[in-house]
Amino acid sequence: MQKAVSRRQLFSSAMRLVLRWSRLCLRCSRRRLPRRLRNLLSYSRLLLRSLQFNSLTNSELIMDCVFEPVFWLVDHLTRWFGVVFVCLVVVLTSSILMIAYFCLLPLVLYTYSPAWIAWHLGYGHWNLVMIVFHYYKATKTSPGYPPQRKFDIPSVSVCKKCIVPKPARTHHCGICNTCILKMDHHCPWLNNCVGHFNHRYFFSFCMSMTLGCLYCSISGRNMFLEAYNAIEHWKSLDMEKQGVPVKGVGLLIGILPPGAMTGQSYYQTSPPPFTFRDKMFHKSVIYMWVLTSTVALALGGLTVWHAVLISRGETSIERHINSKETSRLKKRGKVFRNPFNHGRLNNWKLFLGVEKRSHWLTRVLLPSSHAPYGDGLTWDYSPQRKDLMAI
Repeated sequence: MQKAVSRRQLFSSAMRLVLRWSRLCLRCSRRRLPRRLRNLLSYSRLLLRSLQFNSLTNSELIMDCVFEPVFWLVDHLTRWFGVVFVCLVVVLTSSILMIAYFCLLPLVLYTYSPAWIAWHLGYGHWNLVMIVFHYYKATKTSPGYPPQRKFDIPSVSVCKKCIVPKPARTHHCGICNTCILKMDHHCPWLNNCVGHFNHRYFFSFCMSMTLGCLYCSISGRNMFLEAYNAIEHWKSLDMEKQGVPVKGVGLLIGILPPGAMTGQSYYQTSPPPFTFRDKMFHKSVIYMWVLTSTVALALGGLTVWHAVLISRGETSIERHINSKETSRLKKRGKVFRNPFNHGRLNNWKLFLGVEKRSHWLTRVLLPSSHAPYGDGLTWDYSPQRKDLMAI
């Protein structure tokens, strides 16, 4: 018996030594690996373990875990390129302003009537002030963050990344790496999140920029056609100077003038000289019209979509959540009601901060830095009980 016990003790001590040796080897190998590779291995191990989290695991959770590296990559790329997108907005807008001031304004002053000159100068500069003001405020204004310490405000959940209570309408932004009050989305063109305190600035910028692009596109349509035809004419003249061979069918399709085949000159005098300045002027007009028309279509669609969401009293994230909740309750024979929808007019008044009639001018049609209604933590507005927005 004593021999058997001693053998067991020797065997157990030997196994302990082997385990200790293997642990030391693993630790040494981990220390030899670069820090980034070790972090990647631990993150991958955590990702695999999260697939077997609990019995509530579903397909959406598994897909989120599988695509978590992709989300991480997109978030970091968007964070890094945010400054580039802001610079791109500034550069493109400045290029349109240079063309407007140095190319189009002298032409307007010499050809338009005083009434049209006053209209273009007034509306154009008003639109420019609205664009610059709201873009600056949208980029520099904080969207709003929930307090990191304990607070007595009711919360709907706990953020699994910040590990802090989340008030209603608050969501976590992976790019900013923090929770945002009444988060709508993260806009790379602002390099900032769109939340409770800068949502109005974002929408006003989109509206002003859309109106400005439509103004440039509509008012510059005839100039664009003239510039395009002029450039096509220059190309045809360059082809004739290079001696492009033209068959007899050229008369039928209009490549050569009728007197060219008989040796007669098309111009009674020498062709007008097209200087480099003329070419740059027409190319600038084409560049301005194409850019403003494209932005007007793309940004106009985004502005209309956000206007619909504001009318319904919801954000882009809440639109997705409310749609899923509506379909879920519909299967049970119930109807979903958005608790933050107070009617179209009241939704717009709350969003724009309109409390009396004069605010439609001073707070909507003119630049205004007034704060939005509420603090973004509680949403106790009730037009039936407390109509602060009556006009």
